[in-house]
Amino acid sequence: GTDLRGRLYDWADGVLVVAHRACHAAAPSRGMTGSLPENSLAALDRCVALGVDMVEIDVRRTADGALVVMHDATVDRTTNGRGRVSQMSLRRFKMLRLGAVDGGLAEAPPTLEEYLARARGRILVNLDVKEPIAEQVAQVVLASGAAGQVLVKARAEADAAPMADLPAYSGLAFMPMVGAADGRGVRDPAGITTRQALAENRIPAIELCDLRRSEFRAVRAAARLARVRLWSNALAAKGVKGVWTRAWAGGAAADGRRTWARLIDDGVTVIQ
Repeated sequence: GTDLRGRLYDWADGVLVVAHRACHAAAPSRGMTGSLPENSLAALDRCVALGVDMVEIDVRRTADGALVVMHDATVDRTTNGRGRVSQMSLRRFKMLRLGAVDGGLAEAPPTLEEYLARARGRILVNLDVKEPIAEQVAQVVLASGAAGQVLVKARAEADAAPMADLPAYSGLAFMPMVGAADGRGVRDPAGITTRQALAENRIPAIELCDLRRSEFRAVRAAARLARVRLWSNALAAKGVKGVWTRAWAGGAAADGRRTWARLIDDGVTVIQ
């Protein structure tokens, strides 16, 4: 197959498509009807079948220290159980069943190890680590045999040294997230981009977070100089303020295509 890691690091090699919490929506034009649970192995398999470049999944830790794939702090929304991931054992977690969106129960929620084993050799995986467990995540990824397919990310503060060289990230592909956090603006996002791109552990991309238009243009210029990709989440107003994502209020496919076309015209080459 194609060298996905090579494409990720080649800033000029076209657009990469990232599926948010994997491919849980139906794809009727491809004969894939029915919804699948988010962050599930079944949704991962659907992404591979669709030819998606990367899946984005969320990582948390159980009470007994296992790394598992779950977006929310609790299992209430996505499974047939209740409670906080951080307060349940792995054994209890694996007794849960993910709820398919159109009713019925599906597989148990996966551990990070299980997910990486299923993804190995098939697709890139972006880890959204929901807790301060980066070192343990790195250990699991490096032991998985799929480390070459994994992209980790974290927010880069204004005065941070190149984060990709930190011990937790130095053996992996790392993407700094640049911009506002929880409504807090950030000063000099273009300067952050330039500084983060100086890492010896070369970064493949910058994730744009809630940037004003002028900030975006400055970050784009810095990213071009550094030859790194620009990543935008097109699913909510998270990339550039008010420009690309109003379309999602209606959710029409044509609006989605317009949003993606605008992103690509603007130089974004990884679209989630």
